[in-house]
Amino acid sequence: MNRGTTPYALVLSMTILAWPVGAQGADAASHAHDAHAHAPSGQAGAQPSGNAAAQKLPRILVHRSPSCGCCGLWVEHLRKAGFEVDVREVDNLDPVKTRVGIPAGMGSCHTAEVDGYFVEGHVPASDIKRLLAERPKAKGLTLPGMPIGSPGMEHPSGRSEPFVVRLVMEDGEIREFARHGE
Repeated sequence: MNRGTTPYALVLSMTILAWPVGAQGADAASHAHDAHAHAPSGQAGAQPSGNAAAQKLPRILVHRSPSCGCCGLWVEHLRKAGFEVDVREVDNLDPVKTRVGIPAGMGSCHTAEVDGYFVEGHVPASDIKRLLAERPKAKGLTLPGMPIGSPGMEHPSGRSEPFVVRLVMEDGEIREFARHGE
């Protein structure tokens, strides 16, 4: 089944598009999620250093369904974080997900490619910046599903649920990369 046109995705897209203007992607909510991010085992690294922030970020290619509103909000989150973003609208994301190596059960509504890595779902820009700074031997990051409060999935009430971004290693092992909203 085409991931971009599942009944769940369509209902979710219609719900997001029906929210009042200004409630979808408030800068404060986006920055609050980035500020609460932390690495496993108490490692620092969720926020880029001053030097990393000054470096030019690579361009991100986002593959998304034309019918999904939250994907556009995530793209705006990336742009506000300093990324240049190209968007490719496709009706069937499955070939892209298969090509880049998204593991079964780890998918979401859009897939991005950046500097040799995949980014699946509503991964915060701070986690992408950390991935690019650390350069692990991995395929990419994934945030399965569409957690409320993740970038592009902000709720008008400010409600948020905790979520975990995972790192998919080259051998397919899946590790915790960052926790948000706790």
